[in-house]
Amino acid sequence: MLDKNFDPAGFEARLYAHWEAAGVFGPSGEGAPYTVVIPPPNVTGSLHIGHALNNTLQDVLVRFRRMQGRDALWMPGTDHAGIATQMVVERQLAQAKQPGRRELGREAFLQRVWAWKDESGGTISRQLRRLGSSLDWPRERFTMDAGLSQAVVEVFVRLHKAGLIYQDKRLVNWDPVFQTAISDLEVESREVKGSLWHISYPVEGGGEIVVATTRPETMLGDTAVAVHPEDARFADLVGRHVVLPLTGRRIPIIADEYSDPEKGTGAVKITPAHDFNDFEVGRRHGLAMPSVLDAEARVTLAEIEAEGFVASLAGLDRFAARKLIVAELERLELLVQVEAHTHQVPHGDRSGVPIEPRMTVQWYCNAAELAKKPIESVESGRVKFEPDNWKNLFFSWMRDIQPWCISRQLWWGHQIPAWHAADGRVFVERSEAEAQAAAGEGVVLTRDADVLDTWFSSALWPFSTLGWPEQTPLLEKHYPTDVLVTGFDIIFFWVARMMMMGEFCMGREPFSTVVIHGLVRDEKGAKMSKSKGNVMDPLELIDAYGADAVRFTLCALASPGRDIKLSKQRMEGYRAFVTKLWNAARFLETNGIAPNPGWRREDATGLLALWLLEKTDAVVREATTALEGFRFDDYANAVHGFTWGVFCDWFIELAKPVLNGEDGAEKAEIHGVAQHVLGVVLRLLHPVMPFVTAELH
Repeated sequence: MLDKNFDPAGFEARLYAHWEAAGVFGPSGEGAPYTVVIPPPNVTGSLHIGHALNNTLQDVLVRFRRMQGRDALWMPGTDHAGIATQMVVERQLAQAKQPGRRELGREAFLQRVWAWKDESGGTISRQLRRLGSSLDWPRERFTMDAGLSQAVVEVFVRLHKAGLIYQDKRLVNWDPVFQTAISDLEVESREVKGSLWHISYPVEGGGEIVVATTRPETMLGDTAVAVHPEDARFADLVGRHVVLPLTGRRIPIIADEYSDPEKGTGAVKITPAHDFNDFEVGRRHGLAMPSVLDAEARVTLAEIEAEGFVASLAGLDRFAARKLIVAELERLELLVQVEAHTHQVPHGDRSGVPIEPRMTVQWYCNAAELAKKPIESVESGRVKFEPDNWKNLFFSWMRDIQPWCISRQLWWGHQIPAWHAADGRVFVERSEAEAQAAAGEGVVLTRDADVLDTWFSSALWPFSTLGWPEQTPLLEKHYPTDVLVTGFDIIFFWVARMMMMGEFCMGREPFSTVVIHGLVRDEKGAKMSKSKGNVMDPLELIDAYGADAVRFTLCALASPGRDIKLSKQRMEGYRAFVTKLWNAARFLETNGIAPNPGWRREDATGLLALWLLEKTDAVVREATTALEGFRFDDYANAVHGFTWGVFCDWFIELAKPVLNGEDGAEKAEIHGVAQHVLGVVLRLLHPVMPFVTAELH
């Protein structure tokens, strides 16, 4: 007998443990394969509301296809999350007043990271179980598993031998706290109230040109002043030289369209080694590119001639140097004006400090070449975006793609399989032994200290998790996969790169459909953040409302590609819906209505029974069409409307007099149709509400 009160805590954990022990989440080996690629969460992470949305939608699809008889594979896994994990362990060492990373040395530090991963890295996997995710846990993978690490080395070597991986000296986003290159996704723009300094640069032979800058400390590395070619104010100055204040260096005045006549003074200082736009100007004009800030963002004078005041700046922090430079310019009467200026400054999202564009030698991947096939596969329709308009964002990124910086100056990650000889030769091989064989006996080799960008290994996820480079039966059956469900923010960083690597390694795209969902925001549409205090913790929501209500809310609000406005009122409303279903099933049970395998549909002849069966057929069609079209909201709302409105409010109310009456034949018909339709409702709702439907079934 069902409990009078609906209490999800009483059965959710029990049901999940039973399912997992019975192995019901693995592929059956029968039916056509259906494979979904999970976006691997960071091993450092815990489940946030975005994960809850993403995994609910994936689980709805997987359970739906499994119920249709497909051989469904949904493999769990986590990403090693280079900089995030290294930071967590370094912080722990500092808090425990233990030796830091550099004191420990690479090997001992990495042992500490692995120990942390083994101890704390399973948090998000346990939380995905609480959500009800029907993942194939025995196949759980980690981006630094032995097999996946072998795949990383194999791909790197193949790309290098194909000329698609190379070393180059270019500007990168540099985090001076972690002292590593970081990706654009790890850079956040913050509004800063600063100053715009107008500085007089004396023109050789008389006169001056005034430049405006937010970064006077980088002027030590200026190699030109740029003006717009059509700006009449400076037409007679182009081709002449200025004397760079403080250093006394002669630098040219050049014409370049990068300079905006409407902005500042119309003349800009060009510092190619410390600004991405200036770097491009420098390349166009063949300018020198001296670096004047080092890995810690301290002044370095190694690449410029310096004496007197400039020499005294050596080793100073960039902001301390800025103050002294501004004071010296004022003393020399070269500071024309200082105006208050609010502007966007890129910061490291984890270090919280302004990042430096910095010239360093890094490893690069020829993304433009690798992007050609993915572009063609979307153009041809072999890969579809849902909603379709997201392909425009994909194209805009892919058609203007820059070389991909794949090296990081970290210790935690896949170490680059390259060995350096003293004479500058580099040997990229699968192992140290192969590198030594290629270099020859007696050549002393040093392993490259850098590790790979975490997006490099996660780009291999759809096939490396299936056993590649081994040609496994699992790989043969489940690649390419069917669907990827993800947020729009990683279309470039992850989706596009999986397509590049899939085409390069497997000769075909890794999935046929990319389903894009929006971000989860608060009820007013504001982004959730700890500082605003509007973060909703999915585990607290599960404790309060049950996993089914949380899942159903997220599914019902998931309009294609649109952001979700989430409120506790919605959650309470759908918790009431789950309770309504429970009470309806309990009412039928108390009236002796039980599953009847012998019931035949053609025996139903009464008006109420036929009406209900017709409505049931319609909602089955509607729900199936919605899920096949990735309209999660339409699916949830159709089944909700039918269950609450048609089945509970109309049918059960109209059936009560019959169930309380004397007519045995009419009562038997109501019994039969009620048990049948309740079974249909439970099956329709099972993909999104697996716990309560299984308990009632």
